[in-house]
Amino acid sequence: MNKFNELINSNKPVLVDFFADWCAPCKMIAPELVSLKKNIGDTMSIVKINVDKNKQLASQFQVKGVPTMILFKEGKILWRESGYMNSNQLKNTLSPFIS
Repeated sequence: MNKFNELINSNKPVLVDFFADWCAPCKMIAPELVSLKKNIGDTMSIVKINVDKNKQLASQFQVKGVPTMILFKEGKILWRESGYMNSNQLKNTLSPFIS
């Protein structure tokens, strides 16, 4: 938990993907996140959090469905979305937050 808090409080944007192993859209978005990371490089970190193994964290951020992606910077939520998005949609949506 301390490492997570340290990560989301950095001045580098952090995209957190709340997922579950049993979730089909979560499995579909995984390669999209890999593709996104290749496109954006080190301008943003991407972290995956399994909601079944991290129930407290999922509850803290009111994750009701998976996949839910939340973009943090300096401890603040800049953007949040639930559901599948492909890498182009993600890049276009997140580009205003990436320096």
